[in-house]
Amino acid sequence: MAERRDGDPRERQDGIGWVTRAVFPDPRLRLSVSREQPVATRKDAAGAVTVRYAVVPSVERARFLLPLASRRVGAASTWAYNALRPPRVRLNRLAVGLLAGVGATGAAGMPVLTVSVPSMVDPAEALLVDHLASVLGGRLHAAIGIRPPDPHHKPTLQIFDDRGRPRGYAKIGWNDATRAMVRAEAAALRGLPRDGGDLPDAPRLLGEVGWGDLAVTVVEPMPAGVRGLRRPEEPRIAAMLAVARRGGPPRPARPLRGSPFLTDLAARAEVAGGPVRDAVAALAARDGEVALEFGDWHGDWVPWNLGTHRSRLIAWDWENGGTDRPVGFDLAHQGFQTALSLGGRPAAEAAEQMRALLDRQGAALGLDADRRRLVGDAYLIELWLRTAELAAGGGGWSPKLHPSLLELLAVRLG
Repeated sequence: MAERRDGDPRERQDGIGWVTRAVFPDPRLRLSVSREQPVATRKDAAGAVTVRYAVVPSVERARFLLPLASRRVGAASTWAYNALRPPRVRLNRLAVGLLAGVGATGAAGMPVLTVSVPSMVDPAEALLVDHLASVLGGRLHAAIGIRPPDPHHKPTLQIFDDRGRPRGYAKIGWNDATRAMVRAEAAALRGLPRDGGDLPDAPRLLGEVGWGDLAVTVVEPMPAGVRGLRRPEEPRIAAMLAVARRGGPPRPARPLRGSPFLTDLAARAEVAGGPVRDAVAALAARDGEVALEFGDWHGDWVPWNLGTHRSRLIAWDWENGGTDRPVGFDLAHQGFQTALSLGGRPAAEAAEQMRALLDRQGAALGLDADRRRLVGDAYLIELWLRTAELAAGGGGWSPKLHPSLLELLAVRLG
């Protein structure tokens, strides 16, 4: 019986569609999905290169593209960093890894994505993972995550060598918004102090790659023994302060009025236009004379971006970091985003949980009641501006934050 093949998945409008369009953009590539398991050879007699992935668990519910270069690579791609994942996901990945290790993904009904490079085309020109070999060296294989289509989302590649050893982690910026984010992460990692102490460890930058319309940041793999936080709800105050102060001593407090932070906030609000300008003006009028410490922030300090290894805290995903922000922004972000993203709370309830966390822990950051109120409201303005800037860069509006966050600011600053 002839092998059944479906059409090019790049024509689909679901998760596997947008991810394959981003990762395999070269029109010379031939992509198809088979319901049978072909022989796992990379090059045919005519010299054409073929790369294959198991689509886990199916095309319609695709979550993961598992490389079929070898059983070892396939198993490794599902087991790496599994301890960081939620229990249900961990079990599912363990099961898929066992199937990959014995070559039974096809028997489990997982279809195969085949990517073919014509013999006259250099694979390093047409395949991103082959191009990344020029950065990392050796022959590489990529496990590719799949998420629902979203202009904010970035395709991610876990990169392994022939022995199944992790070699790197790549994020792909494919529109203006996501290209800016992956470049910002590269800049943050390049300038990050690495003096130990209370500073969290972070992956090192391995390379920045421009490939066609894509911007790709490659960072080193995390240690194999990294684990999730035992008490994820507990803020790591000493580490937050170390990030804010770049591992140095406290910085002198200065008034909000005249600070680079307020100047930046006002300039970005003018670009965004609309009610956010009134929010910035109201913040300056109410708290302009309040003095507080400014410093760096991670920008996405949440439990799912943190782990531990040998008693050291590790932080990743630095793409939203910045300088000259009020000390306490990372604490505010943890409170707000944990409620919004994990708890599924609306913006107003997430803001209340942020306020409660600032009230409980803010004193350790030098925040009295006036400073806590300033930090909370300034953070919400910062967050809305980030949302507006993503939308302007092609990222679309977050329905969780717009317009509800502007309405909330009008109440808090009215």
